[in-house]
Amino acid sequence: MDAQIALMLGQDGLVNGAVYALMALALVLVFSVTRVIFIGQGEFVTFAALSMAMLQGGARTPATLWLLLALAVATLVVEAWRHQRGAPVDWGSTLVWTVGLPALACAAVLLWRPTSVWAQAFVTLLLITPLGPLLYRLAYRPLAHATVLMLLIVSVALHGVLVGLGLLFFGAEGSRTPAFSEARMDWFGVPVTGQSLVVIALTAVLVLAMFAFFERSIIGKALRATAMNRVGARLMGIPTELAGDVSFALAALIGAVSGLMIAPITTIYYDTGFLIGLKGFVAAIVGGLASYPLALAGALLVGQLEAFSSFWASAYKEVLVFTLIIPVLWWRSLRSHTVEEDEE
Repeated sequence: MDAQIALMLGQDGLVNGAVYALMALALVLVFSVTRVIFIGQGEFVTFAALSMAMLQGGARTPATLWLLLALAVATLVVEAWRHQRGAPVDWGSTLVWTVGLPALACAAVLLWRPTSVWAQAFVTLLLITPLGPLLYRLAYRPLAHATVLMLLIVSVALHGVLVGLGLLFFGAEGSRTPAFSEARMDWFGVPVTGQSLVVIALTAVLVLAMFAFFERSIIGKALRATAMNRVGARLMGIPTELAGDVSFALAALIGAVSGLMIAPITTIYYDTGFLIGLKGFVAAIVGGLASYPLALAGALLVGQLEAFSSFWASAYKEVLVFTLIIPVLWWRSLRSHTVEEDEE
């Protein structure tokens, strides 16, 4: 290995680490607010990338639109049933997730039919983002007081369902999308593509926007309060159920952006998101599923380890990446001497 190869591998590791960082942020956010280890986070990546490819193909309407409408109808029926039984229902947020955004997505896909790459990316975000809160309301909110293990079992089952739907919707063939930037440069003898810079820049913007959202906005502070003490937040008047909606919506948005960024770089298959989500989970574990800065550092570490191990031992690069979780868990087990009970 010489300096030029090391720089090329470092660039690949930085690009991959940027995507894993977004995955890790989404996983930490969802777990902090809802105690859900969301195994299906990677499916948002897959659905976004393949929906974008279908939009650009122009031959068919993205199948995720029908999934969005089916989930919206199911959620509306469930909320109406809860209302009939006397349970409190926030119809304002319910109509936003089940009527407003799906109607907007339908209009964008069926009537607008955008042709530019950025417009198609916007429509894809409209399709994927509402899936998060709809899945939360159908699969997780009824089990809000269940144990973390029970929620994990539900996550595994939901992941299997989403992967099966991905195979049904998109088939076994992979797809790529055109790059957002076709620029090509040469830095210190290392070829750099414009798409790589787009990935890094969008990741930086999204991470900074997330930190500003949690530090400056009322909704972000409410999410932080819910993550710190769910019962205390409820006593202070914060609607913790809506906090779950917002956290899953942000997770779906982050996953969709990640899918749009990597689709021009690598071929995406119906099950590609699972591996990406797992590597994001390794990064989140480095942060203890609680620390955003440590999760970001863990994502960069995972990206670099994957890049350099692909050079030294390409056959074992996945094994080396996932083995990283063992020393992290060992170190955390040494520092943790108590087990806190789940709050009801």
